[in-house]
Amino acid sequence: MLTHLLAIMAGGLVGFSLGLIGGGGSILATPLLLYVVGVADPRVADPHVAIGTSALAVAANAFTNLIGHARAGHVRWRVAILFAGFGVVGAAFGSSLGKAYPGQRLLFYFALLMVAVGILMLRQRTARRGEGTKPRLDAASVLRIAVMALFVGTASGFFGIGGGFLIVPGLVFAARLSMLDAIGSSLVSVGSFGITTALNYAMANMVAWSIAAEFIAGGVLGGWLGLRLAVYLARFRSALRWVFASIIFAVAAYIAYRNRAAVGL
Repeated sequence: MLTHLLAIMAGGLVGFSLGLIGGGGSILATPLLLYVVGVADPRVADPHVAIGTSALAVAANAFTNLIGHARAGHVRWRVAILFAGFGVVGAAFGSSLGKAYPGQRLLFYFALLMVAVGILMLRQRTARRGEGTKPRLDAASVLRIAVMALFVGTASGFFGIGGGFLIVPGLVFAARLSMLDAIGSSLVSVGSFGITTALNYAMANMVAWSIAAEFIAGGVLGGWLGLRLAVYLARFRSALRWVFASIIFAVAAYIAYRNRAAVGL
């Protein structure tokens, strides 16, 4: 009973963060599963199981959010599918490396990644629509997309994250998308990378399916509450981003401390 409650609450926190400030929540999925849910369920106390399970939850969350962006016309489907297609190859490769990599060392480097995400959150600016021009998929842009997608997909698969904080600037650089279209289009890749990583881990029996379902259910509820609260706290988004970034830094410090021996510190 405690495991179910913790999984739903942890998923709710991730969804709430994503709904309230539009980011930062997914990077907390693995540590929440590992250090909160894992207290009551030994299955997700294994770093690899926590990563595989969180990848599935992040994918479900991304595809859910994709619906709203698609309805609003913020998804450039040709670019999004092209980026996801190349990126999935990288995600398959990266997740194969990740599940074979020592768990404690993987978590230490994951903590460093969390610091990078927190910094990017603080640098985030309000997304604005560009000039409205459609991206041109000439040979040069396809090559840029392919290289960027392979790199981002590999990183996403290795750490078991959605990778949106890398995908969005990648789409802006490689496909010349506006920020708003890049955010909407990135969800195709976030979901695809997450599914690829989760399936790779599942083949090694490193996904706790029931916990993932409860985590996803909590995320849907948390995301709905976060979106509703965001309307009332719109002017405080910058302060909220600082609060969540601070939480990410604190969790990263804890993870790095717990796993410092794996890198000889």
